[in-house]
Amino acid sequence: MRKVVFVDAVHSILKDRLESIGFDCVDATRANQDEFIEEIKGAFGIVIRSRFTLDARVLDNARSLRFIARSGSGTENVDSAYCTNKGILLFSSPEGNRNAVAEHALGFLLALLNNFQRAHVEITEGSWLRKENTGRELSSCTVGIIGCGNNGLCFAKKLVSLGVKVLAYDKYKTISEPGVENVALETLYKRVNVISFHVPETEETISMGDHAFFSRFQQPLIVLNICRGKVVETDSLVLAMKQQRVVSAALDVLEYESKSFESFFESELPEAFIYLKNNPNVILTPHIAGWTKESYFGLSNVLADKITEAFS
Repeated sequence: MRKVVFVDAVHSILKDRLESIGFDCVDATRANQDEFIEEIKGAFGIVIRSRFTLDARVLDNARSLRFIARSGSGTENVDSAYCTNKGILLFSSPEGNRNAVAEHALGFLLALLNNFQRAHVEITEGSWLRKENTGRELSSCTVGIIGCGNNGLCFAKKLVSLGVKVLAYDKYKTISEPGVENVALETLYKRVNVISFHVPETEETISMGDHAFFSRFQQPLIVLNICRGKVVETDSLVLAMKQQRVVSAALDVLEYESKSFESFFESELPEAFIYLKNNPNVILTPHIAGWTKESYFGLSNVLADKITEAFS
């Protein structure tokens, strides 16, 4: 039988559908890295989220490997060049959680425009400040979306349906979507008052949101990051907020993230992070934009579709 090793827990629909077409699914979700490396010897496929990095050193042990299925949108923890060279198919499933990500982004923007975070804290502290928390409507926004793949385009569509002016910058594609205007990066600097990042983590995108980037915008800016933490430099974002170039921010991801982000709180916290977590104009969530009950199923079901199409 063709063995598929599951490194991370995913929805059972993937296992069920793969077994229905003859795959032998092996649970390695509790294996340490040495045990995992031993398990993938002879494996036909690997299912992973982010627990291990599949670099050339690891993948050299999987001489029979035909595919890697990454539950989620990014594949930065897999050596894609190695896979291409060895003829290993690399699947991901951004279609499975794009709606969840887009809704999270919309919730972020509405919360920032209407001062939900700040007003909540003030009320819990005994202050009832109405005028000071006067909100803004979505129609006041010109939103710049950087990266118009599955997640960025889904967010753009939701904004357009609500009457928001949307400008999109994508280095590698032209978007053909009613209400979405394709522009150069320089145009974003001049015209938008909201920026939302929807790019993968690559050498090109790491530190894209640096001091020079934020300094170029001509209007006070709202910043949303729901893609990868390293895309936005935290120190640069904090500086932009102190300079009032950025008026508010919502981050589902942080550059400090690692495979076990929980341990981050056990050491001395970076000064920039302390500034963000204490700022009433900042909302932080723990990398959950793509995680809903619906997307948990969708991510696995999309992978099952792609694997079935390739190998059934």
